[in-house]
Amino acid sequence: MIFAAGRGERMRPLTDSTPKPLLMVGGKRLVEWQLEKLAAAGINRVVINTSYLAAQFPKTLGDGSRWNLHIDFIDEGPVALETGGGMLNALDRLGREPFLLVNGDIWIDMDFSSLSQAPASLAHLLMVANPAHVSQGDFALESDGYLVDSGPARLTYSGVGVYRAALFDDWRRALGETAGASESPPRFTLAPLLRAAMRRHQVSGEFFAGSWVDVGTPQRLADLDRQLCDP
Repeated sequence: MIFAAGRGERMRPLTDSTPKPLLMVGGKRLVEWQLEKLAAAGINRVVINTSYLAAQFPKTLGDGSRWNLHIDFIDEGPVALETGGGMLNALDRLGREPFLLVNGDIWIDMDFSSLSQAPASLAHLLMVANPAHVSQGDFALESDGYLVDSGPARLTYSGVGVYRAALFDDWRRALGETAGASESPPRFTLAPLLRAAMRRHQVSGEFFAGSWVDVGTPQRLADLDRQLCDP
């Protein structure tokens, strides 16, 4: 699954007429770098959730056959369901087997086939060193390979992970009174579910030391474009 439903406010004015995953960088659209890596890892079916300027995705990417993929688009409507709601909304298409998740607004130099395809945990997250614009990371990776939501040595979640649908088995209790959880369809972020699973020692992780960029601003996009065009 590729998350591609966000508005991309920090990327304006570039995203005023183009969804962030469809912006060009290094001669390709950002999401095309990810589709190529997914295909190279032996994946043949990709679910992409959309919302903002949703019609541009199938028009631009087609059915995925140019990458030997089948792309299944899910239009969430005019308001995105956030990361948790978006994944929950896609579960009927993702199934019960573990699936790879990639945020549509990152660039990463990684062979996705190196990730565990069937982790014992409910989620297995790829962590990276905190970039300069992040003052504090997301989660800490302990020596046993599991993640915790505590401690000073926090790393940043890369936006890449392997998930199991079972993460959502008790999602309403984990969210409690979280705003948006009672809407139809529900709208919420993944973070509360991950933190609840971490407390049960059910979220593993690994550290990635390679190249990774959170393409969140026009400046970072321009910097990455120069890096890819003039390596």
